[in-house]
Amino acid sequence: MLESKELDCSKIGDQVWSTQNLDLDRFRNGDLIPHIESNEEWKKAGENGQPAWCYYDNDPENGKKYGKLYNWHAVNDPRGLAPEGYHVPTDEEWTILVSYLGGEETAGHKMKSVEGWDNCYEDEEVQNRNGDNSSGFNGLPGGFRIPNGSFFGIRDSAFFWSATENGLNYAWIRSLYSNDGDVDRYYDYYAKSFGTSIRCFMD
Repeated sequence: MLESKELDCSKIGDQVWSTQNLDLDRFRNGDLIPHIESNEEWKKAGENGQPAWCYYDNDPENGKKYGKLYNWHAVNDPRGLAPEGYHVPTDEEWTILVSYLGGEETAGHKMKSVEGWDNCYEDEEVQNRNGDNSSGFNGLPGGFRIPNGSFFGIRDSAFFWSATENGLNYAWIRSLYSNDGDVDRYYDYYAKSFGTSIRCFMD
């Protein structure tokens, strides 16, 4: 078993959240999580229910800032994705966080980092919508990977898995975007084969 890894954390209300995206390549028991770069193998892993991680655009430089992207099969693996003393938050734990920060329409601004949020809009009024990070969550716009292996959204969006599934093919997710201060809750579009960031929650 791996030694427990102490994460940088912030206390938000009665909860304690990690303040950086997960960047581990092994499960809690020491087994390697498959590192998948090719689109074909990423798609196959999702179809077969196999855990996987990658860097955005398969570029390790992105990992230095944004951590790794994981599919939900890594989240749900019985070997444990989060370090000892932590777990991947449930949908209910995400809901408690968002409610504490004022609800879905205001919490995002408090959760986003104070720099690095850009988007593709030409309208200056919706560019560079950084947060104020008043919550200490320090949400980073690490983008995501879709089931066919393509990457989208770096510097424009942040997606985070919950540990709560919704049916055979989907699981609940939270997202932040550069062009508003919302926190969105999804499941119907974001299949378990998506690659998103992970935040850990202290047990």
